[in-house]
Amino acid sequence: MRVVDEIKSRLDQRFAPRELEVEDQSALHAGHAGAPPEGESHFAVRIRAMELGPMGRVARHRAIHSALGTELVGRIHALAIDADG
Repeated sequence: MRVVDEIKSRLDQRFAPRELEVEDQSALHAGHAGAPPEGESHFAVRIRAMELGPMGRVARHRAIHSALGTELVGRIHALAIDADG
């Protein structure tokens, strides 16, 4: 399964968001330090979910990282998060 699909699946299962966009931005970082040649390393997430609403920014990011799990987060070099309730 592609990493972008894993991210979408895990966030959808955990938060049942009303809006979820996951963009693979790896091509924009090709050749940069830490960017593997096969890609699938840099992602941008936009998520809107009721559960995230009352949380502060840091708590939202922690909740998203927790939902993705350490194994998946460990395979991602960069994750931009735009999260709100």
